[in-house]
Amino acid sequence: MTLTNHNIEQLVELCKTDNQFAQLELYNRYYKAMYNTAYRIVKNSFEAEDVMQDAFLLAFSKLDTLKEIKTFGAWLKRIVINRSIYHYNKSTKFNEVPLDDVLYKVEDTDGITEDYEFTNIQAKQVMETMKTLKENYRMALTLHLIEGFDYDEISDIMRISSANCRTTISRAKESLRKKMQALVG
Repeated sequence: MTLTNHNIEQLVELCKTDNQFAQLELYNRYYKAMYNTAYRIVKNSFEAEDVMQDAFLLAFSKLDTLKEIKTFGAWLKRIVINRSIYHYNKSTKFNEVPLDDVLYKVEDTDGITEDYEFTNIQAKQVMETMKTLKENYRMALTLHLIEGFDYDEISDIMRISSANCRTTISRAKESLRKKMQALVG
């Protein structure tokens, strides 16, 4: 049975009936993005994969609580982030994985501007510098700048007040800016 032509809403409806082919198709469509999200928080490739798979199992078992099927992707991402933060806070070890193992590698160079290499180097420097920030700064900036969450969502995820969230992100940006300026000279 091929489900590659089905849209997300159809697949979610099939998943609600425990259709394993539909679950596999949803997994295949979302696993890379969810892995990257988990990895940016737990900072370990194997743990990120465990968290991601755990999140998928939880999502499939809780599909009946999803209010709007159209928001499945955002709902799944929220589960991955919550599970990642829980796992990160629970874990006491910190294994570093080289950034090159996670960054998206471009195989097709059509349409890439000439300053791509420079921009890519800058992005790597920013990501490397973000790793040196205090953990709450790194997590808040990751959720805000990379994952695209707003202040209210971040305050809910990190379980801090909205004012504290804004202050944390502001201080994190300033800390990142100072560290980046120190690199430039």
